[in-house]
Order: sequence, then C-alpha cells, then structure tokens
Amino acid sequence: MTKLPEPPSQYTGFIARFPKLGEAWEAIHEAGAEGPLDERTRRLLKLAIAIGAQRSGAVHSSVRKARAMGIPEAELEQVVALAAGTLGLPATVAAWTWLNDK
Repeated sequence: MTKLPEPPSQYTGFIARFPKLGEAWEAIHEAGAEGPLDERTRRLLKLAIAIGAQRSGAVHSSVRKARAMGIPEAELEQVVALAAGTLGLPATVAAWTWLNDK
C-alpha cells in the first residue's frame, strides 16, 4: 500500500472533534476498497468521480494522493480531459484549475 500524504489540518481537526464520523468514514473507505480493482485504478476512478461531482476538495485530495502514488501528471490531466464530453467545458476547466492548484 502507498504511503499517503498527511491529510489537511481542517480534516484532522474535524475528525478530532467528531471521532465517530472519522470511524464511519474509514469504514466506508475500507468497504469501497474491497473488490478486484487495484489501488491505482481506484485512485483514478475516485478522481474522475470527484470531478464529475464538482467537489473541489475531493479533487484536491485525489490529486494529492495520486501524486504521492507516483501516478504521472499526464494521466491525471487525461482524467480531467475525459470529463469534457460529459460535463462540458466550463466544469472541465474548473476541474483543470483544481488539478493545477499547488
């Protein structure tokens, strides 16, 4: 398993305040990981889902984790580009900006 980057302080503060929600979130994560898809494929799919849902925080999180896994930038960019046909250009450009936030 890949060593993931430390979560943002806002997340850790929220989980410290609401530990049962943190436990539930971890259980959801573990349940979603069960199945035949490998970690890399799951990460790219989670990025695509975050883009489709237009969740900037989830896109940022997925991008941080994908980069930590060593997924090439060109592959992350392609996931964003694939969204254009479904989401349209304005939403895809928004996702592009989230990908490029450093």
